[in-house]
Amino acid sequence: MSALQRPAALVTRVRSSSGTSSSPSRPAIAAKHPYQVDLKAGKRYAWCACGHSKKQPFCDGSHKTAAPDLSPLRFQLEEAKSAWLCGCKHTKSPPYCDGTHKEEFIQKAEVPGQP
Repeated sequence: MSALQRPAALVTRVRSSSGTSSSPSRPAIAAKHPYQVDLKAGKRYAWCACGHSKKQPFCDGSHKTAAPDLSPLRFQLEEAKSAWLCGCKHTKSPPYCDGTHKEEFIQKAEVPGQP
């Protein structure tokens, strides 16, 4: 199993979208790299899906004004583990990094607060 894959049994998704039927905003690119984090078993996490949080990779509520149609992905692990969470917000396997940040459209994008 590669570092980017995870056993499905380890993650329980609590809520992943706002449930709106209109097409959602595109998330802002928060970083051109993933965030390595140590996740605890049983703790509820809210991964920032909009890219506007100041507490990356986790949600700080910024989506409520910056991107109200994007909600954080809430999840809880059954087992503790270290993981790489997506910073570019364009992963196809949220909240985990799938390497999308290496693509040209991410690397050439302007990210506030980064060179």
